[in-house]
Amino acid sequence: MSDGPLMEESGKGKDTGGMNRREFLELTAGIVLYFTIGDLPVFAQEGARRPAVNLPQDFNAFLRIGLDGRVACYTGKIEMGQGVITSLAQMLADELDVPLDAVDMVMGDTDLCPWDMGTFGSMSTRFFGPALRSAGAEARRVLMELAAERLKAPVADLATDRGVVFSQKTRDQHITYGELARGERLERHLTGTVAVKRPESFKIMHKPALRKDGRDKVTGTAKFAGDVHVPGMLYAKLLRPPVHGAKLVDVDLSEARRVKGVEVVQDGDLIALLHRYPDAAASALAKVKASYDRPHAAVDDETIFDHLLAVAPEATVLAEGGDLQKGTGEAAAVAEATYLNDYVAHATIEPHTAVAHVEGDKAVIWASTQTPFAAKEEVAKELGIDPKNVRVMPVFVGGGFGGKSMNRQIIEAARLSKRTGRPVQVAWSREEEFFFDSFRPAAIVKVRSGVTDKGRICLWDYHVYYAGERGAQHFYDIANHSTTAHGSGWVGPPGSHPFATGPWRAPGNNTNTFARESQIDTMAASAGIDPVAFRMQNLGDAKMRRVLQTAAEKFGWKPSTSPSGRGVGVACGIDAGTYVAAMAEVSVNKATGTISVKRVVCVQDMGLAINPEGAAIQMEGAVMMGLGYALNERVRFRGGDILDRSFNTYDIPRFSWMPAIETVIIEDRGAPPQGGGEPAIVTTGAVIANAVRDATGARLLRLPMTPERVKEAIKRSTAA
Repeated sequence: MSDGPLMEESGKGKDTGGMNRREFLELTAGIVLYFTIGDLPVFAQEGARRPAVNLPQDFNAFLRIGLDGRVACYTGKIEMGQGVITSLAQMLADELDVPLDAVDMVMGDTDLCPWDMGTFGSMSTRFFGPALRSAGAEARRVLMELAAERLKAPVADLATDRGVVFSQKTRDQHITYGELARGERLERHLTGTVAVKRPESFKIMHKPALRKDGRDKVTGTAKFAGDVHVPGMLYAKLLRPPVHGAKLVDVDLSEARRVKGVEVVQDGDLIALLHRYPDAAASALAKVKASYDRPHAAVDDETIFDHLLAVAPEATVLAEGGDLQKGTGEAAAVAEATYLNDYVAHATIEPHTAVAHVEGDKAVIWASTQTPFAAKEEVAKELGIDPKNVRVMPVFVGGGFGGKSMNRQIIEAARLSKRTGRPVQVAWSREEEFFFDSFRPAAIVKVRSGVTDKGRICLWDYHVYYAGERGAQHFYDIANHSTTAHGSGWVGPPGSHPFATGPWRAPGNNTNTFARESQIDTMAASAGIDPVAFRMQNLGDAKMRRVLQTAAEKFGWKPSTSPSGRGVGVACGIDAGTYVAAMAEVSVNKATGTISVKRVVCVQDMGLAINPEGAAIQMEGAVMMGLGYALNERVRFRGGDILDRSFNTYDIPRFSWMPAIETVIIEDRGAPPQGGGEPAIVTTGAVIANAVRDATGARLLRLPMTPERVKEAIKRSTAA
């Protein structure tokens, strides 16, 4: 069995033959450093998975310096387009003093890499990065100590550069990292006592770097799950219910069985047609006759909000202070609003795909997944085998956004491989991808707020339903406030949603920022104050003030009360430790309701930006993706029947939609790095809604802002 593209050991592409990491390392010379990531504080993050088995006590990541001087970093994180394959390598290369192209990232291989809960939440750089830097710094110290013995020189007289230890007195006295590794079987555990580099000493971090996976992806040589082919492999097409909750009553497979070479598997709820060619399997599936008992459609995409409020769980107080009654009394104007967002699909370009090869009590999986270690446990449980006998192999992931945290296609492939005794690929069609997606949940935010006659926010009563706490707590100076959440994250109580829901890029924060920043603009307008000035006079947070001021300068903001008719808007947010301010200019065709976004300026303070070029690309991508949930993306449904199952009706952003996007990353090299893959998306809905209000006088309270909704809002505004 061939290895995936990220499992190359020191660039050689070795096949470990199913060895575990201990066995593999015992056969390889070199210097190995194990390191842990504290007490795994990421478990406190919303949606974090706890391991199904005990964590290894000795390490949860390690690096190896090989005989050729190359450095391999083994991590359970995966690469799905966010660029950590490059930024993590930059951190390690800089601390070790080796060239960036000397670092090989070995990612997501559950046999070789240590346990990891998954890649999501913009946590790779924030939580894994500091430990990786410490490991690099300590490994460099170990190398200098070895060199001191070989060169007969004090460590204090030595320095390092590009994988070489040399005497500062005479550079002729030197030795390479590879030479130091020869003949050594040295293992060390991270002590955390060696200081990492100060920003002024950086050679690779905080500098633009081309992506390590760029060439492979541009040339088409990068391997995704759908590119994996194992000799003897069968392609599977599965019988699917017409709607969620439907029960199979009867099935006739006789015509399907007549397709030459087809293999039929009927295993409880799993009915599949398999063939050596995918089109033949699809042809066999088309011949299956099945009848279902469909459940009553109790809700649809218009009645869902009343249903969600009716079954909403009790509130959890997230933050409070002062007295709401006192704040109401101090207010010169009180505003109340209810903000809504529809269900939204992940709509990744690569559908869920997996290849499984089960032989006896062992299984090898190649899969498009954000959670390879969770997949390992799930497969083991499903097949009734020891998790140690399941290996999930690394392949690139063609977009996840939270949607590939679930591993249904992996389980399906594993079950079918066990039944047939052959490798099996399950690749969802676009229709299946939409049907089985774990959608961003429909959500509701109710806000009552007040402002004094001097333009100070004196009241804030905020209730969020089904979006959770991420981004819910405000960062303005408000004496009398209460923020509560009904439901945690994206998971509602049983019976709340008619289908699966799950995390969607910056989960919850898009909803919360849309509601908060729309309400802030409403108060600014009622106070007759420019939206930027209103925010500034209610902001004591120095970092947010700096980000907002920078955005105003870059955008060329000209103060005016809203609506000014110019079509400009502003919004602020915080996500994954990163502060964001966005400004946008739009035009609105009042006759058709069409919104055209002309320009977006996005500024963020993310602490130390490891790869500024990569961070800017993530900001641009987040703004682009945000246009989808802001303007068009929504899932229409009747009960469990998903009405949008292709890109013919589910409209994602196109090149023709793209505004001029300008990004600014505020320099803060002395601060710890924060998340970069998600923050810029949280302000997109709010900034466009505020710009539409400025252009038309109409306040949009529901996302997406479709042309029909825009026209209706303008009609209401005109009538008022």
